[in-house]
Amino acid sequence: MTKRVGEPPVRRAVVSGSAFEERIGYARAVVDGDRVHVSGTTGFDYASMTISGDVVEQAEQCLRNIGAALAEAGCTFADVVRVRYLLPAREDFEPCWPVLRRTFEPVRPAATMMVCGLADERMRIEIEVDARRGTVAAGPGSALRIGPVDGDAMVEQWRHVHNVIVPPAAMTHDEARDRAGRNRLANAYLGDVLVGCSTVRPPADGERVATVIARVLPAYRGRGIGTALYEEGLAHARELDAGAVETVVLAANADGLRFAAARGFVEKERYVLDGERDEWVDLRLAATAA
Repeated sequence: MTKRVGEPPVRRAVVSGSAFEERIGYARAVVDGDRVHVSGTTGFDYASMTISGDVVEQAEQCLRNIGAALAEAGCTFADVVRVRYLLPAREDFEPCWPVLRRTFEPVRPAATMMVCGLADERMRIEIEVDARRGTVAAGPGSALRIGPVDGDAMVEQWRHVHNVIVPPAAMTHDEARDRAGRNRLANAYLGDVLVGCSTVRPPADGERVATVIARVLPAYRGRGIGTALYEEGLAHARELDAGAVETVVLAANADGLRFAAARGFVEKERYVLDGERDEWVDLRLAATAA
């Protein structure tokens, strides 16, 4: 079976730069289709290879390390289905509960705690998790939430996604803030992790054409996030009484073109802006799809 662009690879290793991974020969995590397996992770700060003597601080660092591995694998703590805690001293476990609860209470994964020796006497807790990159949709009880951009922090998040997806049109913060004053911008989060954004340009001509653009960071594609962003943006365009809906995609973004075609958009025009090299594609939603 041919793998489509944007789908997770069948098997991929995620490395963190830990000296232990290099010396022993393992990966921080392995992406195997929709499954993500994160190795036992301790409280070392991998940038400095230092570790706190406090077990609670070690637990916090464990979770930061795991969160970074999950993000590179295209998922978040909201996708975790199983967690295992390994501690040399059982009395160290309870002090960590508040930290662990903040992270895992919203998703309630299966869990096991084991008392055992660890590889280094400085290590007081080790955590490993398994996660699943399933399809998500916005709505009550979902880990996916979409919210209108409000304030400079959200503007900066929107700008980050925009610039990753369309680097030829990269914006400064001031340009993004100006865009927020003219259009309806929204961000998408999986749990607390930024995964995408959208733009709805309101109707401004005789045809009352609105532009709806959904963008998803590459690691999080193929999970229904783009569909949720698009449908939320389309609903807003209809509230604005749009007579037609268009979108615009960088021609080099094959994923984006396939996404638009699958939702009934038909190519209208290809063009290169003055002084630039990159080709853009304007598409209009067919009347039957609207």
